[in-house]
Amino acid sequence: MTRWIRTGLAIALAAALSGCGIFNRDRGDDDGPSELVRFDATVQVERLWSTGVGAGLNRSRPNFRPVVVGDTIWVGDHRGRISAVSTESGRVLRRFDTGLDLSAGPAVFDDLLLAGTFDGNLVALDAESGSERWRARLSSEILSYPVLHDGVIVVRCIDGRTFGIDPADGRRIWVHDRSVPLLTLRGNSDPLVRAGQVFIGFDNGMVAGLRVSDGSLLWEQRVSVPEGRTELERLADIDGPMAIVGTDLYVVTYRGRMASLALESGRILWVKDVASHSGISLQRTQLAAADRDDAVWLIDRRNGSTLWREDRLARRGISRPVFVGDFVVTVDNEGFMHWLDSDSGNFVARVRPTRSAPSAAPVAVGNTVYVLDENGNLSAWRLRG
Repeated sequence: MTRWIRTGLAIALAAALSGCGIFNRDRGDDDGPSELVRFDATVQVERLWSTGVGAGLNRSRPNFRPVVVGDTIWVGDHRGRISAVSTESGRVLRRFDTGLDLSAGPAVFDDLLLAGTFDGNLVALDAESGSERWRARLSSEILSYPVLHDGVIVVRCIDGRTFGIDPADGRRIWVHDRSVPLLTLRGNSDPLVRAGQVFIGFDNGMVAGLRVSDGSLLWEQRVSVPEGRTELERLADIDGPMAIVGTDLYVVTYRGRMASLALESGRILWVKDVASHSGISLQRTQLAAADRDDAVWLIDRRNGSTLWREDRLARRGISRPVFVGDFVVTVDNEGFMHWLDSDSGNFVARVRPTRSAPSAAPVAVGNTVYVLDENGNLSAWRLRG
C-alpha cells in the first residue's frame, strides 16, 4: 500500500476520532461534553491582549502553534502567511505572505525560519524579510516542527523518514527510514535533541536515539506493543511532545503506556498505564498529561506514581496541560481555559479566551500563557496580582 493511501486512512481516522480537531478520543459514545464544574475561584486570570494572526487552520489540519522567541511570537496559518507578534502588546510586527501550502511551522532559530509544507518541502526563510533562502524537497508531508542542533536540521515526514539537512543550503546529509503502520493517527511528535543526539517517537510505539551528525542508530526501544485484531485496536502512536530531564527521557503513547527511558541506552526505567496522543509537559519533578478520556494526570517523574488525577473535564476535548508556576492549565474544545492547582488538582480559575477550539496546547512563558485558536486568534493571559 502506498504512503498516499496510508495517509488517507490516517486522515479518515483523525476525522473519526476528532471532536473539533483534537483527536485523542475513541470512546464510542454519543455523550456531549461534561458540564462545567462549579467552584469558587481562588485566583484571578486577566487578559493582556488579543489579536488576529491569520486564517488559522483548515480541514487539512496543519500543525500550527505559537513559537515565542524573546519578545516576539511567531505564528503560521493555512494560507501560507507567517506573522511576528509583540509579546508585550499583541501588535503584529510583520507578516510574510509566503504562498506556501504550510503544514507545520514556523520553527525559529535566530534569523532563520523553517516551515514544512503538505507537498513535502522544507523551506528556509529569512526572519527579517521573509525571503526564501532555500527549499529542500523531502519524501512526504511534514507535520512536526524541525529542530536545529549541532549544525544539522532534523525534520520528520509522515511516511516514517527522518532527515538531516544542512542549514546553509538545504542539502540532505542523511536519512533514517522507519516503516509506518497501515493505520496511524494524523500527526508526528517533534524530534527532541540533546548533546549530539536526536530522539524520535514513532507511530508503532518505538522510540529511537540517533546521532545528529550522521543519523546513525544509537538505540531503539519499544514503549508500547501494537495489539488487537484490527488496525484501529493496534494504534500505538507517539504523537505528542516527549521530555528530557538530566539523563531521563519521558514519553507517552496512544496505546496506553507512559514510560521513562535512560537517554544513553533506551532502557526502560518505569512504565505506567496512561494513554494519550497529546504528549507530556514537565516541570521539576512533575509530569502532566491528558489521557484519551480527558482526565488530567499529574505524575511524579522519578517513579511514575500518580500525584493526582482530575476526570471532571470528560469529553471536553482538552489540550495537553502545561505548567504555569504553581498551576496546570489546559484549554478545551469550547474555548474554556481551566487552571488547576498543581499540588491538589483543584480547579482555581476559569476564563474563556475564545469560542473556538485551540489549535494546539497553550504556550507558557514565565507567568504568561498564550492561546492560539483554530480561527487564527491569539491571546495572552496572566494571573492578576
